[in-house]
Amino acid sequence: MGNHVRRMNLRAATSKDVEAIAALHAQSWRQNYRGAYLDAYLDGDVVSERLAVWTDRVAHPEPTDSTIVAEHDGELLGFAHTKFDDDADWGALLENLHVVPDHKRFGIGSGLMAETARTVLARPAPTGLYLWVLEQNTAAQAFYTARGGRQVGRELRGPFPGGGTAFGLRMAWPDPTRLVRPA
Repeated sequence: MGNHVRRMNLRAATSKDVEAIAALHAQSWRQNYRGAYLDAYLDGDVVSERLAVWTDRVAHPEPTDSTIVAEHDGELLGFAHTKFDDDADWGALLENLHVVPDHKRFGIGSGLMAETARTVLARPAPTGLYLWVLEQNTAAQAFYTARGGRQVGRELRGPFPGGGTAFGLRMAWPDPTRLVRPA
């Protein structure tokens, strides 16, 4: 499985990726967001709801957004979605970062974060990068901290799709070049 990292392809998302992105997004929410998002929502048709969101995002991208996928032999391994210039103080928002569970710990998330940082730094006015991670998602917090992210805030987030609220932590990289360099 370690070979996935060397042969992983990172590229902009296209309409052919939408179904796999929606399925991974729903799976990730179901696995990691119980207790924050309402069970009735997570147990419902989250895939169709995410499919509608991702179909629109990919078909009609905002000029200030970027969706990157990681793939190997046509199989989606993960994706990242960024909103540039989202916050005057913190910069670009890494709104989504999800990796297929069986492919975690092989560099895919790090590769997506590095490519996200490159896109932020390539903009005419580069900014910092930040994200929100739910307080209950300690594995993700450890991942971001290991990549140099600093916790710079905590606030009640939501209501989430379908309802529910939870505390989130703002993790920030004021200088995202540290994500581009190998650890």
